[in-house]
Amino acid sequence: MTMSKSTQATVLKRIVVKLGGSMLEGLNDQFFMNFKRLQEEGNQLIIVHGGGPAINKELARNNVTSTTINGIRVTSKEAVGIVQSTLIGKVNPALVHELNKDGIVAVGLSGYDGQLLECTLLNEEIYGFVGEIQQVNTSLLDTFLQAGVTPVIACIGCTADGHALNINGDTVASEIALAMKADSLLLVTDTPGIKINDVVQEMVTQAEIDNWIETGDIFGGMIPKVQAAVECLQSGIPSVQIVGEKLVGTVIISQEVNA
Repeated sequence: MTMSKSTQATVLKRIVVKLGGSMLEGLNDQFFMNFKRLQEEGNQLIIVHGGGPAINKELARNNVTSTTINGIRVTSKEAVGIVQSTLIGKVNPALVHELNKDGIVAVGLSGYDGQLLECTLLNEEIYGFVGEIQQVNTSLLDTFLQAGVTPVIACIGCTADGHALNINGDTVASEIALAMKADSLLLVTDTPGIKINDVVQEMVTQAEIDNWIETGDIFGGMIPKVQAAVECLQSGIPSVQIVGEKLVGTVIISQEVNA
């Protein structure tokens, strides 16, 4: 059934879906089925993806060492070329192919395409060739969404003179969600939400997150995820969720102020 333009305008919601690198090799039919369901319900979807495991393999194969600081990969000049070729040359087209195969019309993008992500160096002394997003080309993404095409964005940006920059995937997702005034941000991970004592929390507040980071219940790669989620909430994204492949999980809500 084809909806009129006026009807579509009332139901369309924008959702940014961030796929963690560890999820990409194990996506199954359930994920694609749930993704299609969201589209069929009248949502416009944008995918942002990393590629940590694939990057680690290529770095190791080339004998390039890599460390992380505050959840951000320290990226040397040699490493950034490998990150770029892995994400844009392997991970992104493989994901786009899977989406198209499952009937989801998708196109692969990176920060280079149509000046999608205008970046500067975050802090070259500490992180090397890691980018900080200054601007998102929202009109480019609008064009694809209005045509019914799902943008699939690899987390690579570039400087004004064209040097590749690695960017944390959660940061890219949150910046795009904010720029596109998304209704919701879904951070898809290999765990179905925030687990405390092995129990997935259905709904949490910022205060609880801060406390769990302090106590060490939230640690490692989950820290930038929850921080990105909280920043989006504070900046005006109505709904931020950390979810598994079923696209349901932990809803993070703004801190309520008691009277």
